[in-house]
Amino acid sequence: MRARSACAPVAFGRAKTVRILDAGLFRREPLWLLARGGRRLSPNSMKAIVQDEYGSAHVLRLEDVETPVAGRGEVLIRVIAASAFIGDWHVMTGTPYAIRLVSGLGRPKQRVRGQDMAGQVEVVGGEVTSFRPGDDVFGIGNGTFAEYATARTDKIAPKPANLGFEEAATVPTTGCTALQGIRDVGKVQPGQSVLVIGAAGGVGSFAVQIAKAFGAHVTGVCSTSKVELVRSIGADEVIDYTREDIVNGTRRYDLIFDTAGSREASHLRQAMTPKGTLVLAGGEGAGRWLGMGRVMRAKAMSPFIGQKMTNFLARPKAADLTTLKELIEADKIKPVIGSRYSLGEVPAAIAVARNIA
Repeated sequence: MRARSACAPVAFGRAKTVRILDAGLFRREPLWLLARGGRRLSPNSMKAIVQDEYGSAHVLRLEDVETPVAGRGEVLIRVIAASAFIGDWHVMTGTPYAIRLVSGLGRPKQRVRGQDMAGQVEVVGGEVTSFRPGDDVFGIGNGTFAEYATARTDKIAPKPANLGFEEAATVPTTGCTALQGIRDVGKVQPGQSVLVIGAAGGVGSFAVQIAKAFGAHVTGVCSTSKVELVRSIGADEVIDYTREDIVNGTRRYDLIFDTAGSREASHLRQAMTPKGTLVLAGGEGAGRWLGMGRVMRAKAMSPFIGQKMTNFLARPKAADLTTLKELIEADKIKPVIGSRYSLGEVPAAIAVARNIA
């Protein structure tokens, strides 16, 4: 397998994406599992990135593991491309510690890492009627840094026809986070002025394009090296935060969508219209325990002012993946593509995913 990382691509902060794409999965004759009736399904073992303890990249290992089996309402997917984002780093390290209430207290509940992917359906489980073997899909799977992964049918959708697998694999978490944040939480309207902080990141780059697709005037915030990238994805204006303060008293925005997680809401509200909305989609640097300090301060302030300040937890689902597919096929949005890594280099890829500015 190979992987591709973004120049820019959530649960817990800025999302950057690393793509892992197929370079010929099997170089040996595998032993195949058989379905009822003797139909060839998948090998009974596969390569995967596993984790048995929390820590830095050294806790991730490439091993042979048992190929998962599709249960009721699931499909088994041959993973052709997968993507890593900042959420994978949080699960790897187990920080902020509150994440362990979901991922496992002493060690990760799920050994195989990864969730975003694109690939082909190999096997359909019981009661599945919406997909068939051979269908090209993208979405959220269970342990996708592997040659095969299972996925619930309500977490996947047909792959956009005009994207390759590696591009499609970068869309699920970051794309759904941007869509839900801009459309559902920010409630963007045509003609509104939108500021996207972290516009060169995974969520941010989708947010710029989605806000534009919904008719907003979009300003992107990024570092010097990413200015041209943010312009190229459709931002009407670009602010280089290393040279200009976002809050300079000259601009006011109806919606600020912040994926960077480093600025206090009390500061950002000075750049909002009197009835503006601040959506916090990132919480980096907010502490090792809850990771919610900035969000809690913003939400405590919101009831006492005319502006709305909130956060949200993205929940990727098939309906939103379908919406993203339609926007992609209409050339309204396009993933940003970067470097490649082998499956064995996933630990390094996750480190890059955290550190891309």
